Amino acid sequence: MAYNEFAYYYDEFNTAADYDALYRYVTGELAACGVTGGLLADLGCGTGELTLMLAQAGYDVIGIDQSEEMLSVLREKADELGLTGRILLLRQDILQLDLYGTIRAAVSTFDTFSHIGPLDRFEQAIAKAAFFMEKGGVFVFDLNTPYKHAQVLAGQSFDLDAGDALCRWTNRYDAVSGRVDLYIDVTDRETGERWQESFSEYSYPLDTVTALLDRYGFTTVRTADGEDFGPVRPDSQRWIITARKRYTQQAKENEA
Repeated sequence: MAYNEFAYYYDEFNTAADYDALYRYVTGELAACGVTGGLLADLGCGTGELTLMLAQAGYDVIGIDQSEEMLSVLREKADELGLTGRILLLRQDILQLDLYGTIRAAVSTFDTFSHIGPLDRFEQAIAKAAFFMEKGGVFVFDLNTPYKHAQVLAGQSFDLDAGDALCRWTNRYDAVSGRVDLYIDVTDRETGERWQESFSEYSYPLDTVTALLDRYGFTTVRTADGEDFGPVRPDSQRWIITARKRYTQQAKENEA
């Protein structure tokens, strides 16, 4: 899934996001696993609020997104902050990830991996992240939970007001596949221009996620609630998972 025109309004519609808390949690998890610097990939970086914070903290960041519009917004922000030299931006589908070398860490937030599904595609994304991860490298990513899809989003519509634009966000849930189809209808207040975008999200049982991580050499270090970063609850709407790589995938495959 790649946002198009919606990318230019994304930050305005996402003002409730607590990036400071997310940054503290992510960097805390990285540090707890011994990663305090080095090359880090932000998979599905979007407009790059977290990307920029990680670059300012001293990480050498690769921002990866398949939306040129999202990367354009991030590029402007990086220029304004004088961070252009610390961030490499790549327009890539993370299912076709190609980093030309290994990384020390990867992060992926705001449901990027929920958009990838179905399960075989989700597994492919895990495998790609694993392939470029150094031994001891850390992967921190979040996922919307089955509870959120079935109990919070299913059949619901939400009206979002960003000042410059209005957005109606409609969700349709398929219980068999665990998929939510989302429809965005945005109207620019000043010009009256209107457009629609649609995409899907998938959810999986937590034990399925951890089993896939293990299959590709990751040990799950911690799973927390992805909104308050406390213990996981039955009604958690998002998980945030920290996983550590047991070996360098490239070296293992070369040996084989």
